[in-house]
Amino acid sequence: MVVGQGYIDEKAIGIQGHSWGGYQIAYMVTQTTRFRAAEAGAPVGNMTSAYSGIRWGSGMPRQFQYEKTQSRIGLPLFANPERYLQNSPIFFAERVKTPLLILHNDGDDAVPWYQGIELYLALRRNNREAYLLNYNGEPHGIRKRVNQKDYTVRMQQFFDHHLKGAPAAEWMEKGVPFLEREIEKERFNKVYTDQR
Repeated sequence: MVVGQGYIDEKAIGIQGHSWGGYQIAYMVTQTTRFRAAEAGAPVGNMTSAYSGIRWGSGMPRQFQYEKTQSRIGLPLFANPERYLQNSPIFFAERVKTPLLILHNDGDDAVPWYQGIELYLALRRNNREAYLLNYNGEPHGIRKRVNQKDYTVRMQQFFDHHLKGAPAAEWMEKGVPFLEREIEKERFNKVYTDQR
């Protein structure tokens, strides 16, 4: 509707979501090519592996979310595994055409961070453009100001590249090895701060 009114360039639409919204974005890009770039924060990528996990912040099992609340599948995993497979983005990774930036922190107390890893690896295994950022010790949402700034700049670089034609940032072109990520973040933040 908004495209029809001429307010936006339909070839340069981005979308972003976090937590349940992150899952929705991850799933959405397996179903449509409408978006030129997308960001999914703390997404569930695989409902079958997430189903029997724990919400570490509260200690509650995750099963109720899939059966009764957010996912509303209505049945336990063992009663209808097909529904869980049909609603898990990793099983449709080969369909994804939209570049995806994933944020998933290793201290996430609501959605296990291996969900972001599973999604990222499924996309990369299918040669899709995907990036996974992790902030050590951060929970479900980024709390430390330095990490908030770091992520904000990286997300802007990602969307500026895909939506506005800006050059790809070095971290997008070369990647950052897992064991070097904290050193790279310090260097990145120093360069960004010096530029301001």
